[in-house]
Amino acid sequence: MKPLPSRVGAVVFDCDGLLLDTEACWSRAEAKLFAGYGFPFGPEQKDLLIGRTLEAACSNMADYFGRPGHGAQLQVELVPLVEAELVQGVQPMPGAVDLVQALAGSVPLAVATNSPRTMLDVALGSAGLAPYLAVSVAADEVRTPKPHPELYLTAFELLGVSPNAGVALEDSSTGVAAARAAGAYLITVPSQPGKQLDGDFVTTTLADPEIVRWARDLSRKHPGS
Repeated sequence: MKPLPSRVGAVVFDCDGLLLDTEACWSRAEAKLFAGYGFPFGPEQKDLLIGRTLEAACSNMADYFGRPGHGAQLQVELVPLVEAELVQGVQPMPGAVDLVQALAGSVPLAVATNSPRTMLDVALGSAGLAPYLAVSVAADEVRTPKPHPELYLTAFELLGVSPNAGVALEDSSTGVAAARAAGAYLITVPSQPGKQLDGDFVTTTLADPEIVRWARDLSRKHPGS
């Protein structure tokens, strides 16, 4: 692994499964949809969906169900199931709130996610993280979402920082590919247990003591910036 960077122009987070435990909400909704079509739902099925846009995930589901071309219909069925889970409340991932609060005021922060804007706003609002994020970019606000780097490139551009001077945090293979293509230093925290993913710094939690120390060091170097 590479050392965590001592100079950082901006930090861009993924949302689902990285900052917030929305993946649990998505998984419960997806399991209900799979069951409705007579299929089990486990790690193999989740791997078809995690980190992807809503459209791509539903297209993969349609193929899996033996209903190619029916992704749009599955999307109509899935969205209300997910929204019903989200409005019940979204929990931050371990260490997420402390990390965001430690970095806030030291470096510009953003979120770049493959979720649509409506779901992103509900999730961030529910978790109380929105005030700390100067920028947020959703999948339906770019032409090409992850694994293409456009979401990250857009977020860094809106923050006024080159991706090469920034840090991206991800939890899925789709997001990792996007962050890598953007050229940012990559912190990876896989949301699927046992999943091996690429990263400059790979850990199991945002509460990793090295990440905590890194954030505090940045805060001391750039207080109130």
